[in-house]
Amino acid sequence: MGDELLVTTDGPVRIVTINRPDSLNIIDAALHRRLLDVWHELDRDPEARCVVLTGAGRAFSGGGDFAFLKAQHKSLDLRYAVSHEAGAILSAMMNFRLPVVAAVNGPAVGLGASLVLSCDLVLMAERSYLCDPHVSIGLAAGDGGALLWPHMISLIRAKEYIYTGERIPAAKAVELGLANRMTSAEALMDEALALAGKLARQPARALQSTKRAFSKHIAQTAVAIIDYGLAAETVELGAEEHIAKIREFLGADEYDAIIVDSADE
Repeated sequence: MGDELLVTTDGPVRIVTINRPDSLNIIDAALHRRLLDVWHELDRDPEARCVVLTGAGRAFSGGGDFAFLKAQHKSLDLRYAVSHEAGAILSAMMNFRLPVVAAVNGPAVGLGASLVLSCDLVLMAERSYLCDPHVSIGLAAGDGGALLWPHMISLIRAKEYIYTGERIPAAKAVELGLANRMTSAEALMDEALALAGKLARQPARALQSTKRAFSKHIAQTAVAIIDYGLAAETVELGAEEHIAKIREFLGADEYDAIIVDSADE
């Protein structure tokens, strides 16, 4: 899968690691594509029984790469392609046959938070948090926020956190129902692997069929929500208000200095 996304093996458990630690595991074009491909690859692994998804270093994922974002500001065709791919990532995770345990080792922001909430079970290190800042930077929360959060917590609480972009620390995430439990940073992977091993020892067909039944709850809602949410986000990615928010956040000089890779345009 390349260096940006590592897949390692622990018996019947596959560990998928987002591996851009020097940039807080932010998601560029190549990693975005790999976050789709990996679920299809693992689905074809006959020995796999469970997956742990985590990040390298001190973050789970800081969200989208700014160069990748700027490339979308410049290209409507790219925005359409990325929107289609984002929907496919959510669909691939919803329809993935194996249980997935998120080991949230640090901040999970934007798409990072959506990846966490697309998993079956969530363990969070004490220092970690969830955050979806889409609205705060002038975007519709189309790639998971509006779809996933109301399934985990009440609609009115989901609105508060999505509308404001407020961070949710690990302990609060457990209290709200966005995570199963909190661990120390040192114990996180041991506990995640122990839980994944327990799931891997369950009768495989019964567990996978039950996961599919659970997934239908979100899949039915996705039919009504995901196309609209991603279309709205695609529109806003080219809007002056959103671009102004990013320029304000980065500083105009830094934004203007970002060089967009021709492969991203």
